Amino acid sequence: MVIILIGVSGSGKTSIGRALSVLTGYSFLDADDYHSPENIAKMSRGEQLTDADRLPWLSALSQVIASQVQQGEQTIWACSALKKAYRSQLAQANLSSIHFVYIKVAPELLEMQIEQRQGHFMSPKLLLSQLATLEEPTADEATIIPVQTETSPQIIALYIQNKLEHL
Repeated sequence: MVIILIGVSGSGKTSIGRALSVLTGYSFLDADDYHSPENIAKMSRGEQLTDADRLPWLSALSQVIASQVQQGEQTIWACSALKKAYRSQLAQANLSSIHFVYIKVAPELLEMQIEQRQGHFMSPKLLLSQLATLEEPTADEATIIPVQTETSPQIIALYIQNKLEHL
Protein backbone atom coordinates (compact mmCIF):
# COMPACT_ATOMS: atom_id res chain seq x y z
CA MET A 1 0.00 0.00 0.00
CA VAL A 2 1.08 3.55 -0.72
CA ILE A 3 -0.29 6.26 1.55
CA ILE A 4 -0.10 9.82 0.28
CA LEU A 5 -0.57 12.56 2.88
CA ILE A 6 -1.92 15.61 1.09
CA GLY A 7 -2.58 19.21 2.08
CA VAL A 8 -1.23 22.71 1.80
CA SER A 9 2.19 23.82 2.96
CA GLY A 10 2.44 23.93 6.73
CA SER A 11 -0.21 21.28 7.34
CA GLY A 12 2.35 18.97 8.92
CA LYS A 13 2.51 16.34 6.18
CA THR A 14 6.22 15.66 6.68
CA SER A 15 6.15 15.50 10.49
CA ILE A 16 3.01 13.38 10.47
CA GLY A 17 4.41 11.16 7.71
CA ARG A 18 7.59 10.50 9.67
CA ALA A 19 5.58 9.68 12.80
CA LEU A 20 3.28 7.39 10.80
CA SER A 21 6.32 5.70 9.30
CA VAL A 22 7.59 4.86 12.78
CA LEU A 23 4.20 3.42 13.75
CA THR A 24 3.65 1.36 10.60
CA GLY A 25 7.18 0.46 9.54
CA TYR A 26 6.42 1.87 6.08
CA SER A 27 9.14 3.86 4.31
CA PHE A 28 8.67 7.64 4.27
CA LEU A 29 9.34 9.88 1.28
CA ASP A 30 8.78 13.60 0.82
CA ALA A 31 7.64 14.70 -2.63
CA ASP A 32 9.39 18.04 -2.06
CA ASP A 33 12.69 16.18 -2.49
CA TYR A 34 11.72 15.53 -6.13
CA HIS A 35 11.27 19.19 -7.09
CA SER A 36 13.71 20.59 -9.62
CA PRO A 37 16.20 23.24 -8.50
CA GLU A 38 14.24 25.72 -10.64
CA ASN A 39 10.98 24.96 -8.80
CA ILE A 40 12.69 25.22 -5.42
CA ALA A 41 14.23 28.56 -6.36
CA LYS A 42 10.88 29.84 -7.60
CA MET A 43 9.05 28.85 -4.41
CA SER A 44 11.89 30.24 -2.26
CA ARG A 45 11.30 33.62 -3.94
CA GLY A 46 7.61 33.40 -3.05
CA GLU A 47 6.50 32.67 -6.62
CA GLN A 48 3.64 30.24 -7.16
CA LEU A 49 4.32 27.20 -9.33
CA THR A 50 2.23 26.81 -12.45
CA ASP A 51 0.75 23.57 -13.72
CA ALA A 52 3.54 23.55 -16.31
CA ASP A 53 6.13 23.81 -13.51
CA ARG A 54 4.51 20.92 -11.66
CA LEU A 55 4.07 18.60 -14.65
CA PRO A 56 7.61 17.09 -14.72
CA TRP A 57 7.57 16.80 -10.93
CA LEU A 58 4.21 14.99 -10.90
CA SER A 59 5.34 12.75 -13.75
CA ALA A 60 8.47 11.71 -11.86
CA LEU A 61 6.47 11.09 -8.68
CA SER A 62 3.84 9.03 -10.46
CA GLN A 63 6.55 6.81 -11.98
CA VAL A 64 8.15 6.20 -8.59
CA ILE A 65 4.77 5.50 -6.97
CA ALA A 66 3.73 3.14 -9.79
CA SER A 67 6.99 1.24 -9.33
CA GLN A 68 6.41 1.01 -5.58
CA VAL A 69 2.91 -0.35 -6.14
CA GLN A 70 4.21 -2.91 -8.67
CA GLN A 71 6.87 -4.08 -6.24
CA GLY A 72 4.42 -4.26 -3.33
CA GLU A 73 6.33 -1.68 -1.31
CA GLN A 74 4.70 -0.04 1.67
CA THR A 75 5.40 3.66 1.60
CA ILE A 76 4.12 6.94 2.97
CA TRP A 77 4.48 10.10 0.92
CA ALA A 78 4.08 13.73 1.94
CA CYS A 79 2.82 15.57 -1.15
CA SER A 80 0.71 18.71 -1.47
CA ALA A 81 -1.34 17.28 -4.39
CA LEU A 82 -3.56 20.35 -4.24
CA LYS A 83 -5.71 19.60 -7.28
CA LYS A 84 -7.80 16.56 -8.13
CA ALA A 85 -5.93 16.27 -11.44
CA TYR A 86 -2.61 16.06 -9.56
CA ARG A 87 -3.93 13.28 -7.35
CA SER A 88 -5.26 11.44 -10.40
CA GLN A 89 -1.86 11.65 -12.04
CA LEU A 90 -0.14 10.34 -8.91
CA ALA A 91 -2.53 7.41 -8.59
CA GLN A 92 -2.69 6.58 -12.31
CA ALA A 93 -4.47 3.23 -12.60
CA ASN A 94 -3.41 2.02 -9.16
CA LEU A 95 -6.26 3.44 -7.09
CA SER A 96 -6.82 0.24 -5.14
CA SER A 97 -3.22 0.28 -3.87
CA ILE A 98 -2.96 4.01 -3.14
CA HIS A 99 -4.75 5.78 -0.34
CA PHE A 100 -4.90 9.55 0.03
CA VAL A 101 -5.11 11.13 3.49
CA TYR A 102 -6.00 14.82 3.51
CA ILE A 103 -4.58 16.78 6.43
CA LYS A 104 -7.13 19.58 6.73
CA VAL A 105 -5.76 22.26 9.03
CA ALA A 106 -7.53 25.41 10.18
CA PRO A 107 -6.03 28.45 8.37
CA GLU A 108 -4.97 30.20 11.59
CA LEU A 109 -2.96 27.11 12.57
CA LEU A 110 -1.37 26.94 9.12
CA GLU A 111 0.00 30.46 9.47
CA MET A 112 1.42 29.70 12.91
CA GLN A 113 2.97 26.40 11.80
CA ILE A 114 4.59 27.97 8.73
CA GLU A 115 6.07 30.77 10.84
CA GLN A 116 7.56 28.22 13.26
CA ARG A 117 9.00 26.02 10.52
CA GLN A 118 12.72 26.26 9.88
CA GLY A 119 14.87 25.14 6.98
CA HIS A 120 12.09 24.74 4.39
CA PHE A 121 12.28 26.40 0.99
CA MET A 122 8.55 27.14 0.72
CA SER A 123 7.95 30.83 1.27
CA PRO A 124 5.17 31.64 3.79
CA LYS A 125 3.89 34.10 1.16
CA LEU A 126 2.58 31.13 -0.84
CA LEU A 127 0.05 29.96 1.73
CA LEU A 128 -2.79 32.07 0.32
CA SER A 129 -2.10 30.88 -3.23
CA GLN A 130 -2.00 27.27 -2.03
CA LEU A 131 -5.35 27.68 -0.26
CA ALA A 132 -6.80 29.26 -3.42
CA THR A 133 -5.46 26.40 -5.58
CA LEU A 134 -6.60 23.64 -3.21
CA GLU A 135 -9.39 21.42 -4.46
CA GLU A 136 -10.37 19.63 -1.27
CA PRO A 137 -10.96 15.93 -1.77
CA THR A 138 -14.26 14.39 -0.82
CA ALA A 139 -14.62 11.55 1.69
CA ASP A 140 -14.88 9.19 -1.31
CA GLU A 141 -11.47 10.32 -2.56
CA ALA A 142 -9.49 10.49 0.68
CA THR A 143 -9.54 9.95 4.40
CA ILE A 144 -10.02 13.45 5.79
CA ILE A 145 -8.19 14.33 9.01
CA PRO A 146 -9.44 17.64 10.45
CA VAL A 147 -6.90 19.44 12.64
CA GLN A 148 -8.41 22.35 14.58
CA THR A 149 -5.90 22.78 17.40
CA GLU A 150 -2.21 22.23 17.93
CA THR A 151 -1.84 18.47 18.09
CA SER A 152 1.39 16.53 18.00
CA PRO A 153 2.29 14.70 14.78
CA GLN A 154 2.44 11.48 16.80
CA ILE A 155 -1.18 11.83 17.96
CA ILE A 156 -2.35 12.63 14.42
CA ALA A 157 -0.33 9.66 13.09
CA LEU A 158 -2.02 7.35 15.63
CA TYR A 159 -5.40 8.67 14.53
CA ILE A 160 -4.54 8.07 10.86
CA GLN A 161 -3.25 4.57 11.59
CA ASN A 162 -6.51 3.77 13.37
CA LYS A 163 -8.59 5.15 10.50
CA LEU A 164 -6.63 3.18 7.89
CA GLU A 165 -6.94 -0.06 9.86
CA HIS A 166 -10.72 0.27 9.67
CA LEU A 167 -11.01 0.78 5.92
